[in-house]
Amino acid sequence: MNSRERFLKTINKEEKPDRPPVFANLVPQVAEKLSEAMGMEYEPPVDSMLGVRISHPQLLNKLGNDCVGIASCAPVNAPTVTDKNGIITNEWGMKFKPFGMYNELYEFPLANAENVQDIEKYTFPDPDAEGRYDHAKGIIQKYGNDYGIVADLETSILETSWYLLGLEKFLMDLIMEKSYVFALMDKVMEINTQIGKRLIELGPDMIWAGDDFGTQHGMLVDPEIWRKHFKPRIKYMFDEFRSVNPKVKIAWHSCGSITEIIPDFIELGLDALNPLQPLAKGMTPENLTEKYIDDLIFFGGIDIQELLPHGSPEEIKKEVKRRAQIYGSKGNYIIAPAHTIQLDTPLENIFAFFDAVKEL
Repeated sequence: MNSRERFLKTINKEEKPDRPPVFANLVPQVAEKLSEAMGMEYEPPVDSMLGVRISHPQLLNKLGNDCVGIASCAPVNAPTVTDKNGIITNEWGMKFKPFGMYNELYEFPLANAENVQDIEKYTFPDPDAEGRYDHAKGIIQKYGNDYGIVADLETSILETSWYLLGLEKFLMDLIMEKSYVFALMDKVMEINTQIGKRLIELGPDMIWAGDDFGTQHGMLVDPEIWRKHFKPRIKYMFDEFRSVNPKVKIAWHSCGSITEIIPDFIELGLDALNPLQPLAKGMTPENLTEKYIDDLIFFGGIDIQELLPHGSPEEIKKEVKRRAQIYGSKGNYIIAPAHTIQLDTPLENIFAFFDAVKEL
C-alpha cells in the first residue's frame, strides 16, 4: 500500500489501512538540521502565510510523510519583503520581527480602525493574483500520484482578522460588537473562501482550514459568542467549498481545548479535527474517541509540549503506538504532531517518531 492509497482509505473511512498515514511539519531550523544529518539538500521555506505547512516535502517524504501540503502563496506582484532593519512585511501589510524560531507580529496594519470605512478603503490581497497557485500546481504535478494532497487554509477568519487589528483590540471590539469588526471578518472570510475554492479546483483530497479558538484550559472566546459570530461564517465557507467539490474532505485546525464546540463542527459537516492538542483540557484520546470516533477523522494528537522534546526515543515510540491504537481503532486517524516540530526536539526523537509510525 503506497502513501496515497493509505491516505485515501483513511479519509474515506474505507477498509482499515495497513497503518495510519502520517503528516508532520517542521520549522525551517529543524528542516535544515535534518537535511544535513540525512545528506540531503536543504529546501528553503515557501513564501506563504503558513509556509511551514507546505515546505520541505522532499525531506518529509524521505522521513515517512504520506501527505504533501499545498497553499496559496505570495503572488508575483506582492512578495514578502524584508527591509534593512530586518522587518518583514507580507502582502496583507502585516509586519513581523524575527524572534528565534518564528517571525512575531510587530505592527498591525489596521490597529487604528474604528469604522466600516476604514475596512473598505484598505487594500486587501487579490485571491486571483498572478502566480498565487503556481507552487500548488507544481506540487500536485510532482507528488499527486503517490501522496495524499492537503490544501492548507489555516487562519481562515479569526486569526487573520486579529493579525490585522491586534488580538486585544479585536477581542474587545468583538465583545462590544463594533460594526467594523464584522466587516473585517466578512472581508477576510470572502478572500479565504475564494482562495480555498481555487485550491479545491486544483484537486486536493482535503482542505485544511482553521483558527485557534482554544487555550490550554478552555475557549478563547465564549462558546455562545462563537456560535453567534463564527459558526455561521464557517458554515458559509464549508458550503462554498463543497459547491466546488462535494467529495472534498474538510479538516479544521484549532489549538487548545475546544470540547464545547466540537458537536457544532460535526453539525456543520466537519470531516477531520486537528490538532487534538494532548495536554489541553479534555482533549485526551480516550475522551475524544469515546464521544466522536464515529463522527470524525482524528488528525494530530502527538504531544510536542513534553513528549517529543523531552521524552526518550523509547518513550516516544511507546506513546505514539498507544495513541495510534486508540485514535486509529477504526482506521480513521491521520497521525501527526499536534504542532509543527520545534527546534527543542532532538533529531533522534524525530527519527523515533517516524520509526514508531513505520512499525505500526
